[in-house]
Parts: sequence; C-alpha cells; structure tokens
Amino acid sequence: MHSELRNHDQELFWYRRRLAVAAVVVIVAFGALFGRFFYLQVIQREHFARMAEANRIDVQPEAPNRGIITDRNGIVLASNYSAYTLELNPQKIADLDAAIDEISRIVEVTARDRRRFKRLYEEFRSNDSLPLKSRLTDDEVARIAANRYRLPGVEIKARLFRQYPFGELASHVIGYIGRISQKDKERIDQHGLSDNYRGSDYIGKVGIELSYEKELHGSAGANEVEVDASRRVIRTLSRKPPVTGNNLQLSIDIRLQKIAEDAFGSKRGALVAIEPATGDVLAFVSRPGYDPNLFVDGIDPQNWDALNTSEDKPLLNRPLQGAYPPGSTYKPFMALMAQELGIRTAQQAIHDPGFFRLGGGYWRDDKAGGHGTVDLVKSIVVSCDTYYYQVAAEADIDAWSAFMKPFGFGQKTGIDIEGELPGLLPTREWKAKRFPKDPKLHVGDQVSLGIGQGFNTFTPLQMAYATAILANRGVAFKPHVVKRVQDARTGESRLTQPAPIYTIALKSEHIDAVMRGLAGVVKEGTGRVAFQSAKYTSGGKTGTAQVFSLRGGEYRASQVHERMRDHAWYIALAPLEKPTIALVAFVENGGFGAEAAAPIARKVMDAHFDPELLAAALKREPTQLAAARPDAATRRAR
Repeated sequence: MHSELRNHDQELFWYRRRLAVAAVVVIVAFGALFGRFFYLQVIQREHFARMAEANRIDVQPEAPNRGIITDRNGIVLASNYSAYTLELNPQKIADLDAAIDEISRIVEVTARDRRRFKRLYEEFRSNDSLPLKSRLTDDEVARIAANRYRLPGVEIKARLFRQYPFGELASHVIGYIGRISQKDKERIDQHGLSDNYRGSDYIGKVGIELSYEKELHGSAGANEVEVDASRRVIRTLSRKPPVTGNNLQLSIDIRLQKIAEDAFGSKRGALVAIEPATGDVLAFVSRPGYDPNLFVDGIDPQNWDALNTSEDKPLLNRPLQGAYPPGSTYKPFMALMAQELGIRTAQQAIHDPGFFRLGGGYWRDDKAGGHGTVDLVKSIVVSCDTYYYQVAAEADIDAWSAFMKPFGFGQKTGIDIEGELPGLLPTREWKAKRFPKDPKLHVGDQVSLGIGQGFNTFTPLQMAYATAILANRGVAFKPHVVKRVQDARTGESRLTQPAPIYTIALKSEHIDAVMRGLAGVVKEGTGRVAFQSAKYTSGGKTGTAQVFSLRGGEYRASQVHERMRDHAWYIALAPLEKPTIALVAFVENGGFGAEAAAPIARKVMDAHFDPELLAAALKREPTQLAAARPDAATRRAR
C-alpha cells in the first residue's frame, strides 16, 4: 500500500541531483589534486629537486689534526692520538642518570667519569653530545654497539685526543687544550673563524696551546656524503681533506727543564734561563705545576677543586704572574745606572758605617759596623746596602725609571705566552695616582727602592730578561719559548724572533765594572759556596727580599711562619767571557738567596755546560724516545 504512494519521479530527480553534486565534488577534488600536482611537479620542480638533493646530500665537517709541539732537540711535548669515545646527547635522553646507570651495566663507568660528565653538562648546555667515557677498548666498543638499539642518545665517536707525555713537566709553558666554551665560541665568531672550527670540539686554553692556537689548529675539511632517510651515510661523493696544524719547535730544552724542576724539590718558586744572543728561553719553571692531561677530556670537580683551593697555587704561572720585590739582585742594575747617569764612577768609594741617615730617617746595613770603604765593584760583591741607599737618595726617580725601563723592569717583556703581568717600576706619576693623599714620592721611598725593596715588584721573567740584556751588553732579544714554526704541508720552518728588537746604549767600561762585581760574588761573595769548584766562569748576585716589614725588629726565620719568610733570589750568567746562559732562580719564602736559590741555579748551569748531565736527565728507554718523535706522534694521530 505504501509502495503505491511513493513518487518515483521525485526520488529519481533527487537521486540524479545528488549524483551530479557528487560528480562535481569529485571533479573539483581531482582538479585540485591535479592542480597541486602540476604546481609541485612542474612549476616548483626545480625548487623541490634542490630540497630533495639537500636532504640526500650532507656536508660533514672534518676537524684537522692539531700540530705537534717539540722541544729544541725534537723531543715531543704534545702529540695526538685517535680513540673511541662514548658520548651522550642530553637533548635525546629524558633521564640522564638512568641512562648512565644502564650504560654502567654494559661497560664500567667510574665515579670520576660521572663527576666529569656532570661538570661538562653544567658548563656546556648545548645540542652537542658530551663524553661520558673516553679511550674505549675494542671490547667496550663492541658491547656498546650491540646494545645501541636500546640506548637512544648514546653515540660512539672517533675522536682525536691530545697527549702530554711528560705530564707536569713544563706544564706552564705548554699549557693545555679543553672543550670549546661559549666564551671561546664568541671569540671565534669575533675573529671570523667559525667555519674553521666546525667539527672541532677543543681549543687551546693556556700556555703555548693558547698563544699559538692559530698555528696549531690547522684548517677544517669537509666530506660531501649521500645519506638515507635516517641520515645514515650511503657513500662519499667528494672530500676536501683538512690541513694539519703547523708544528712548533720550542726553545726549551726539556732535559734542562727536568733538572731545573727537580732541583726545586717541594719548594715553591720559579726559574727562567735565557740564551742572551737569541732570546731563546732554555728553561721556564713554575713550581708547583699541574698535569695538563687532566684537562683534555674535561677535568673532574675533585681535581679542579684541589688545584684551585691549594694554598701552593699550582695554576699560578709564577715567572709571568708572580710579582715580587727583587731584593739585592737589583743592585747590579743600580750600579750600572749610577755610572750611566753620572751619580758614581767605578773608582769612587764611600765609607759604610753600617747605616745611612737622611733627615730623620735611619736605614741599617745588613752588616753591623758596616763594610768600611766601598767602591762600586765591592758594593756588588759584599752587597752593601749603604752604598745603594746613597745612590738612590741622589738619583732622580724619573731618570732612574727611564733607565731601567728598557731592561724590562715594570714592563711586559712580550714573551709568547698569554697572561704576563707588568710588575711595578715606580715613578712620580705612579705615586701621585696610587696614593692621592700622599702623592709625593719622597726621598725616603727612594732609599728602599735602591736595595730592591719598597714599591718595586718585578716578575722572575723580568729579572731573567734584564740579566740576559746585561749579559748581551745591551742588545735585547724578545724572550720567546717557540723557536720555530714548521709548515705542516711544505715542511719549511721559520724563526719566530730572528733579530734583536733594540740595543741599549751603554758604555763598555760601565758594563765591565758590573761584570767584575758579579764575578766577585761567585769568587768571594755570597755565591762562592754554591759555585765552588765549578768548571766554568760565572757571575751572579744573591737577593733576599722581605715579605713583610720588620718595623725595626730582628728577623729570625725559625720564628716566622713559613709563608711569611723572605723570598730568595739568584741571578747568574756564564761563561763570563761571552755568556750563553743568563738565568734567575727564585724560591718563594725560601729565606736567604745564597742558601735556597743559588744551589738551584748551580745545578741548572752545571747541566747546561755538561752534555752527560743533560743526557741522563730524562733516563728514558730507547723505545720511549722513539715514541716521542714527531713522526711517531703523527702516525698515531693518523
């Protein structure tokens, strides 16, 4: 009955209407798809082809081998080797502690590894992976690789490592490398070197590693590779190899360095030995030192705290950054100044009653009753304070300062190690700025300056530099620890300091008088005990510098805290006829220069003139020597 009432024509109409609408929708949809397809495949073909090619091809930077550092005889002091590292990418790991615990079930992860990783993570929060464990064995690499599928964010990478085979020895010269920090990145960007550091994780931090970073780093390379959708490398399309950094040959003789450092024992101090005719630094000692290998992978907090909190300050580069009053080692230069400025002649003598009075001031000589009649040569030999009190009182402080300045006193020497401090050479202008309430530099101030006390503060490097200039009779070479830079590609090398930088106009007879005084110190003065029976001629001068004012009291070392005892100095040059070595030995809180510093200088100078002593210094087996040659070090890096 109901079927009879249905309107078939009307139903057919609406059916056809719906069918037409659906057909239109389908046609429009396919039209849109076709239009989009045409746009992408035809109009935008080149654009997407470039994008596809970019996704298929990846450019991977390749860090260069770092240059090798050797001593003057070719013994390797810093080399490279490659090894596998277990690294974690914090961006891909939700729970770092849990991930490390899981890894520790596969390979050993020490407490030091954990501490170091935590410190690196806190310092370098970036997208880069950070090392958890370095120098993996083949077995450890295999075990990690077998479990990679369940360790997201865990990577095994081949890295180039820096090695310092002698550890603490010469650590303040060589320095160390470390991971590139944000501050380093900013400096790299400022110098427009960002591209050259792509793929590099390490940079020089202190010492030669820092000051010669540009030479040592080399040029980065790049590999153009084809990758799949998972970014795995399928094949290498092209390669621009990296250029190895230049090699450095130091002026340092590591054997002499070893003898010098051993001579200090547990004492704190510094020693700098210079070849006067070239400016080559033969030994550069800062005691105590540190092991630069601790910093290569990122030093752990425990060792870092130990180095930073030690009252011995092992990270302090004493030759460069330790400024101390020079004591009586300043007197030979005062004697030279007195002659050059016309204050004294070598023959002119004074009477030393054991004290010096000026106005209401009273200054004691080191010898009760004085030294009697004293001329210039004797003043150096017996270290007569009264003689130099008088010279200082009669000198014009600014003329005095102008004379001392070219010797390097109170100035940066320009040595090729970063961080040098200038010390202090007082002038009237300095006193006025430093003490505005008492701006005048009084004669009383000058009297103390004359014996190397008072406001005078110089670095051990400055004292060695001045001694080298004196030994070279006024000809100054800039002190340097890098002797040659060798091009890694051509093998050609160039001297860093081929010529003198200036000459101080000094009268020969004035230098001769000072040299006679220095020779007398060794023969009959305070240096005679330390240098008795030496097989070479030498000149020297001891110095003892107060750490605090006695205020009229008597100094007794046994009753003073060790850190408040006098500093000990000794400057030396040899042989007298034409010096090939000039040095300064400084012992912090060592007491008398003759007892603490002069014996150290004697050991170094004996070794300098005795090839057998030098040859025995390192006491290494032939295989160790072969492993420390530049060619062997380079092979390990490759």
